[in-house]
Amino acid sequence: MRTLGVVGGHPGGQFPVEGVGQVGDVAQCGSLGRRRGSAQPVHHHPQPQILWPARGVLAVAVGDDRWVLPPTRANRTAVLHGVFLDAARCPVDWRRPTVLAVGPLLAELFGHLGRDDLTEPARGRAEAVLLDLLEPLPSAPLTVRMPADPRAARVAEVLRHHPADQRGLASLARAADTSARTLSRLFVSETGASFDRWRTGIRMWAALPMLADGEPVSRVAHAVGYTTPSAFLAAFRRTVGTSPTGYPRGITPEDAAP
Repeated sequence: MRTLGVVGGHPGGQFPVEGVGQVGDVAQCGSLGRRRGSAQPVHHHPQPQILWPARGVLAVAVGDDRWVLPPTRANRTAVLHGVFLDAARCPVDWRRPTVLAVGPLLAELFGHLGRDDLTEPARGRAEAVLLDLLEPLPSAPLTVRMPADPRAARVAEVLRHHPADQRGLASLARAADTSARTLSRLFVSETGASFDRWRTGIRMWAALPMLADGEPVSRVAHAVGYTTPSAFLAAFRRTVGTSPTGYPRGITPEDAAP
C-alpha cells in the first residue's frame, strides 16, 4: 500500500519535534499524537522536514498553498511522523514542498529511526536506505491567495471559516462597508482571481480535509455551500484537476491554482 507524505523546509527558527531519537548523520525522527481538528501554529525551521500521517489526515499550509494528505486509516487521534533531514548531508535538494510516495518500507524506516538504541553503523545504513526511497510525486497544491485590503480580507475571513455562506457579492460588500464593484476589483487585484473563482477555491480548501477523511461527497458538497453534488463535482474537477474521489489517492494531474 502506498500513501503520501510531504517534504519541505524554510530558513528560520528551530521548531522542536517531541520524541526525536538520537542525532544521526542525516536524519532525526520522531512522532506526534494529535486530537482531531488540532493545529500547529505557523513555524519555520532550517532543516528540510518530512511529514507523514501514519494515522489521521494531515493538512499542510505554506503561504497560500495547501496540501491535504489522506490517512492510512481513519481514527479520531492522528499520529504524525516527522523526520528532520540534515541539509548539508542530504542529497535531496528540492526548493519547495514536495509530495512523496510512502511505501511500507519507508513507513517502517520512520519508526525505526526514531529508536534511541540504534548503533551508529545501523543508523547510517537505515538513513542511506531512507534517502534512496524518497520518491517525489507530481502533485500540485491548491493555491488560494488571501487579500490584504481590510475590506476584502474581512470578507475572505468570513468565507474561509464559513464556506457554505450563501450571501452574494453585494450582500458581503455591504457587510464590509464597501460597494460590490470595489470588492470585486479588490479580489482581482489582490488575489489574481475574480471573486467567484476565489470563492470556489476557498470552498475546495474546506472540502479537501473532509474528502481525505472519507466523508461522502454529497455531505461535503453541502458543507461547503453547494446545493447539489453534481455542481460540487464540476467545480472540484475544474479547480483541482481531478475528481473528489481521485484526490485522496494522490491523483492531481492538472494545475490546481483557482
